Amino acid sequence: MPVHRKRFRIEEAIGVELPRPEADEAGPMHREIMAELRAIRAQMGMPGRSATGIEGHVAREAAEAQVLLETYRAQIEQCEKLKVELDLIHDAINRTKREIAVLHGKSFDGQEMAKVNGELGAVVGGTEQATQQILEAAESIDQAASALSRVNSPEQQKLLSEEIQERIVSIYEACNFQDLTGQRISKVMATMKFIESHINVMMEIWGGVDAIKAHAPAILDTREGDARLLNGPKLDGDAGHASQDDIDALFD
Repeated sequence: MPVHRKRFRIEEAIGVELPRPEADEAGPMHREIMAELRAIRAQMGMPGRSATGIEGHVAREAAEAQVLLETYRAQIEQCEKLKVELDLIHDAINRTKREIAVLHGKSFDGQEMAKVNGELGAVVGGTEQATQQILEAAESIDQAASALSRVNSPEQQKLLSEEIQERIVSIYEACNFQDLTGQRISKVMATMKFIESHINVMMEIWGGVDAIKAHAPAILDTREGDARLLNGPKLDGDAGHASQDDIDALFD
């Protein structure tokens, strides 16, 4: 809309008219203020938009914002709990790695396991050699004793007696394998106990023996034929030992 400006007397006296401001030269602030006033007037003139309705709308928006805030808080709490669990798992994995590293460095490397196998092989070899020596000595004693009963010459009796004594000394020497065997097996047992202790620590890290047993697969005996019956000698305290009462019951 054009703006009409008053004409001043000085302009009429000198016959000059000052330039009139155009309508578009109105400040932008004035236009924005007028636009806001028109918008407010339009909102106030809408049907059903009373002050009570506006207050209800604001209350609903505030309630929705509160519900959204509570949802975000619950999600943050869940994330914090998840972080704690992940930290515990991370710590358990790192501790397990350390235990495995110790086992690998001191028990499972090639040198240590070769040493254990060597000790067990020496036990088997030493036992076999001592058994062979004892059997040979016993056979020689038996032969010398049989010959001694048939010899009447004192000199031959003396020679046979000396041979028997030598064989007995040989048996004593062969029995020394027990001491060496005990020492070798003690080394193997120390290694096995070291491994067992670290495995127990790893099981404790992951919840203990009961938690590990829950994931253990069922043990199935897949042996067939005679192999299924060869279980070896039982240890003291193992189930299945036959007592004297069981043997007596067979003859009742």
